[in-house]
Amino acid sequence: MTETTAVIGAGTMGTGVAQCLAEAGYRVVVHDPVPGALDAARARLDAGLRTRALLRGRTGGAAPAAVRAAIEWTAATEPLAGVGFVIECGPERLDVKRAILGVVDAVCAPETVVASNTSAIPITRIASWTAHPERVLGMHFMNPAPVKDTVEVIRAEHTTDAVLDAALTLLARLGKRGVVVRDAPGFVSNRVLMPTVNEAAFLVHEGVADAAAVDEVFQRCLGHPMGPLATADLIGLDVVLDSLDVLHEHYRDPKFRPCPLLSRLVHAGYHGRKTGRGFHTYRRGGTP
Repeated sequence: MTETTAVIGAGTMGTGVAQCLAEAGYRVVVHDPVPGALDAARARLDAGLRTRALLRGRTGGAAPAAVRAAIEWTAATEPLAGVGFVIECGPERLDVKRAILGVVDAVCAPETVVASNTSAIPITRIASWTAHPERVLGMHFMNPAPVKDTVEVIRAEHTTDAVLDAALTLLARLGKRGVVVRDAPGFVSNRVLMPTVNEAAFLVHEGVADAAAVDEVFQRCLGHPMGPLATADLIGLDVVLDSLDVLHEHYRDPKFRPCPLLSRLVHAGYHGRKTGRGFHTYRRGGTP
């Protein structure tokens, strides 16, 4: 059993994954060299722990103090040296992912398992940036990671059986089920979800319906718990745009060409719930 894990990237997903690991009893090293990222992540963790406490009531689950104590926040790379399992949660940009794999190669042991939480980049491509591609696979956590009970697991070209088993064992300890799929840009989830979100954005862009109406059709007519535009706001419109760019690069299919409205919202800094505005507007705390 791997007792010490690492999360590289202290954004929304990285913090959520770190919370999952710490709640399950792992010691977690969270690394992010970006100034201010770790302070923001600590605040995000506190908010996540409050949410979990409300969902659980007063009983059950790891104590918030124990979760906080299990996490080491660091901008240095040296604490990564002793970990047995790394989950990279960097932004959805090739240069960032490549740099993270370089850090892992330089600091971690060759047998350290490396899981990428990428939304769309093929895992085999990510694995090509390390000297040990056989230890790399994809673990696509959904947001919010502490709440979602299933993770999309992507087996790359060189992923070994032992690495896949280690990932599924870790997820089981987190109380999550891993669904294993083959490697392809966007995998299953975002190969389907991202063009759906994009087409919904085009409906608003073209004036066919406003965002509330689009989401209401999906919820009330189709039985979805959340409409596609509210889902995009939850994911983060910046992440959606990056994912569409990756899919468009790989498939060269116009259905992945980002809607101009989506691009405009992202460039204006309206990234969804985390900024208080996206396709919908949110009060403090992320509620509509």
